[in-house]
Amino acid sequence: MPEDRPVADDPFAELGDPCLAVTDKRRGLVAVAGAREHGEARTVGLFHVTDRARRRWLLGSPYPVNAMAFHPSRPLLAVGTGEYDGGYHFEGELLLVDLEDGTVRSLIGHAFGRQVLGLKWLNDQELRVLMAPYDDWEDDGAHREGHLAVVRRADWAAVGAGSLTERDLTGPRGPAPRPDQREAARRTVARLSAPPTRRHHTRQG
Repeated sequence: MPEDRPVADDPFAELGDPCLAVTDKRRGLVAVAGAREHGEARTVGLFHVTDRARRRWLLGSPYPVNAMAFHPSRPLLAVGTGEYDGGYHFEGELLLVDLEDGTVRSLIGHAFGRQVLGLKWLNDQELRVLMAPYDDWEDDGAHREGHLAVVRRADWAAVGAGSLTERDLTGPRGPAPRPDQREAARRTVARLSAPPTRRHHTRQG
């Protein structure tokens, strides 16, 4: 359930090191993925930042968080996660988070999921998803390239868990950079954590 913890309680503290941050200026929200104790970004927090930072909720992910995107009109956050398992597969999830109560649906039905590298809402019905290949078997470019698919749903609020199939996630292959976004995320959190500056008005005679 939403928590609405004020800035005095340091709402960002439990995230650890900020690794990724995305903002929704229209709704006054920021989502931040953080890594605890120099690990990988496996915790996501949602914060109100219209006047002072208030934490709405925290959620954990079994995989590192690589991408996030706010839906243009619905109270939803898409979260892309995943990693290479060290021997064969690129595993991960595409999560859809309800911004009101923090409930989560994992959308990909494949047994190993997909490592999601990038997300972008093209409009209310279309989500562009960049994914690593399923595996790197005899595939030297698998760690540098990926597949780009556009998933279309009339109402994303009604999309069920495990409902995205291999057909939904099929798309052309091309370069898939894995940028480090930590510095930008740290700057965002530092700015939001700074105490508000009081304005001094001077009288003019």
